[in-house]
Amino acid sequence: MKFGLIILLSMSFTQNINFYDKNNESFADVKTNDFTFTCRVGGMDNDKGTIFLLHGFPETSRMWSDFIKILENEGYRIIAPDQRGYSKGARPSKISDYKIDKLSQDIIDIANEFNINKFHLVGHDWGSAVGWYITSNFSDRIITWSALSVPHLDAFVYSMRNDSVQIKKSEYINYFNKPILPEIYFKIFSYKNLKNIWSKSSESEIISYLEIFKQRRALKSALNWYRANFKDDESIIGDIFTPTLIIYGMNDMAIDVKSVDESKKYLKGRYKIEKLDSGHWLIQESFEEVSKSIIEHIN
Repeated sequence: MKFGLIILLSMSFTQNINFYDKNNESFADVKTNDFTFTCRVGGMDNDKGTIFLLHGFPETSRMWSDFIKILENEGYRIIAPDQRGYSKGARPSKISDYKIDKLSQDIIDIANEFNINKFHLVGHDWGSAVGWYITSNFSDRIITWSALSVPHLDAFVYSMRNDSVQIKKSEYINYFNKPILPEIYFKIFSYKNLKNIWSKSSESEIISYLEIFKQRRALKSALNWYRANFKDDESIIGDIFTPTLIIYGMNDMAIDVKSVDESKKYLKGRYKIEKLDSGHWLIQESFEEVSKSIIEHIN
């Protein structure tokens, strides 16, 4: 995509956005406050509406590359940020800098730089957790919400503390909360243990991920998302009235189905819960089904 006069005429951006192309993809570096976020973008001259795509751990906006092309052809504008800790220009050092309220505010700040008031929101894994928080606290900004893998935060946090199956599936979170050791675990043997997580990803996807995680403090910053959150009751978000889609893989190694089903009690608007014969990495394992469901929900 080439950014030219037609885009400038169709959308009004702030001066804090720099567009460029790289490796046949379109990007925008967005400066908000003291940070600069690298975003994959598409369809900037489209007028059907804007969709934000939020990645999880341990991935980046690269996970959405193929989906961005489809949404672009559907007539939407797409913004997929490398979120706090993943963007080289947005990598603060304190654990407290990664609390979910700050991660969520980043997305609102990016939207404001694009002069976008209302948008559709899609998230996976940690991106889904952030998306739930945004949909609760900035409901006037969200048109539709699509959550991949991670269910409503209240249901999920309750299960993490009270459901034996989910407690067992969440044991890795306790390990990630330890200092230094998780970083060593993922870096040893040329990032072998990190690469093992990406068994469903393409080779080009893995290369792209490693370009980020090999950067100074990137892995630590990504792990700080775990260290900063879900310590108290800050994840309680209450009822959701925004039209909501939950997509869950029945073979998910990290999320138990019980919290997915329990999410229903918090969904007060139109909603759909779709369960697939898939694992946690939905966009890689069930791309066609996931893409179709999200597009139908947004349309």
